[in-house]
Amino acid sequence: MTSFNEHSSVPDWGVDLDRANRPGVPMERLPPQADRQAPEQQSRSVEILHSTERNGITPVFGSSVPPRGISGWIRRVAFRHSENDVRHWLLLLTADRVDAAEGVVEDLRHSRRARNLVAAGACALVTYWVLRRDRR
Repeated sequence: MTSFNEHSSVPDWGVDLDRANRPGVPMERLPPQADRQAPEQQSRSVEILHSTERNGITPVFGSSVPPRGISGWIRRVAFRHSENDVRHWLLLLTADRVDAAEGVVEDLRHSRRARNLVAAGACALVTYWVLRRDRR
């Protein structure tokens, strides 16, 4: 069995020893200490979901897309679980997919061009089904 002192011939052995023996010491310096105050608490105008690991919300947060619809309900359920729980992340992934589908439906409701495209596609499907049915 080798002793601790026998490794002193290995290059870079003991780099965490005395600072006077370290080659980078003259270039090393401690970062300046910042005298910053904690930011003020941002006011809430929409519902903010936060982790169960924290007592409250952080002083600054994003509020551009509040939870809404079915995806918002799924997100609320997800944030009841800890971040260490796989259900939390799977529910958030599901909520993202549902939110994308809700966005497509919302676009279809408000866009004349999209409605016309859907109507044309529906007519094409009905025509295909009718022509296919007559062949039998």
